[in-house]
Amino acid sequence: MTQSDCNLIAFFDARDGSTAALDQLREKLSPQGDVVSPQGRALTEAVFGAPLSPVEVVERICGEVKSQGDQALLHYSKQLDKADLTTEQLRVPAEDLAAAHAAADPALIATIGRIRDNVATFQKAILHQDVSISPKPGVTLTQRYVPLKRVGVCVPGGAAAYPSTVLMTVVPAQVAGVDEIAVVAPPTPFGAYNQDMLATCHELGVTEVYRMGGAHAVAAMAYGTDSVPAVQKIVGPGNLFVALAKKHVYGVVDIDSFAGPSEVIVIADHSARADFIAADLLAQAEHSPGSAILITWEADVIEAVKAELGKQLKLLDRSDLTRDALAAFGALILVRDSEHACQLTDTFAPEHLHIQTENPEQQMDKLRNSGAAFLGHYTPVALGDYAAGPSHVLPTGGTCTWAAGLCSNSFLRSGSVTSFQQDAMIEIAEDVERLAEKEGLTAHARSVSIRR
Repeated sequence: MTQSDCNLIAFFDARDGSTAALDQLREKLSPQGDVVSPQGRALTEAVFGAPLSPVEVVERICGEVKSQGDQALLHYSKQLDKADLTTEQLRVPAEDLAAAHAAADPALIATIGRIRDNVATFQKAILHQDVSISPKPGVTLTQRYVPLKRVGVCVPGGAAAYPSTVLMTVVPAQVAGVDEIAVVAPPTPFGAYNQDMLATCHELGVTEVYRMGGAHAVAAMAYGTDSVPAVQKIVGPGNLFVALAKKHVYGVVDIDSFAGPSEVIVIADHSARADFIAADLLAQAEHSPGSAILITWEADVIEAVKAELGKQLKLLDRSDLTRDALAAFGALILVRDSEHACQLTDTFAPEHLHIQTENPEQQMDKLRNSGAAFLGHYTPVALGDYAAGPSHVLPTGGTCTWAAGLCSNSFLRSGSVTSFQQDAMIEIAEDVERLAEKEGLTAHARSVSIRR
């Protein structure tokens, strides 16, 4: 694989079959990677007195919150978030939620309502229903789905406000029938003090919102503190520390997936518009960190996209952060053909896949691994991020080879219900007894034979 760099983004010629470029990006963006900024590393050393790795930071924070509760939670809010809070200030008062809603732009509230309806319509359509069969007389077998009672939702709030994440996490949980939903957001102007985010919570009927973020918020929800009741499942995106904390507490509670830095791969042919592609790459890069990758077998497309990236970058509010993300996690990759593009994409397993070709369904049929796929020139990823209906909380870091995106079914616990009448039990008893005895479990066998 040969590489050259334009001012904004690296170019790789992968027609020789090499996967080095994607392998390097995948390693940086994986759960084992380190996408912490120099400022973040400096803060780590200042707070902990040593250059701890992200995993070490998370282990220490979670351990202290587990053992010290609110004391550790407030300590790390002060040290990491620069928020000097008391336990009474952790939870956002109901009157603050109502005031934010009353002061919100009516057009925003209307938009939230329409998007809520879109999300609810899709999530209701895919919600699992109980299934019951009677394969033989006297036998009833049921797969039953029960909503979780209490869940926690992480909403980012470091560099931007994300009321959309409230919609994409809370509405699926509500559709599933979850009784209690606790939302946490960092105590920042873009987090728990953001009026649009608070207004969205109020519009959706969320009454439990906490001013806390990062690994310490995840630990508080998992282990519980005097101020924060424990939850059964934690969902929602965040930075590397949030993702690693969710991984750390898995087993104490359930989690959705590894939702780390945002990713997109765009597969494009000659029919794609360079300005569309550039806009889509920049949309992911502006998350910063965010990975933005174009894979094409058309050299002309790469040249046109390079020019558009430079032109459009100047128009963005977050141009400096976006430029940094393109340089660190972006790539324009030239491949042999459509089949080669699909092979590389499946290897990378991106969070978002956008196919901008003449017949995107043809590529989609050859692809297995993506968190969410968007087909055609007029289906930008932003539609899924904000309004289409499927949740935008998706597995990243290559984990979509086995993990699924968040949906209403993520908030259900399944269990089987078995019912046999006496005659039906007697009919199957001999097989049960024989197999139990082969395994040396005679009490199992006797629990059946005694009923004959």
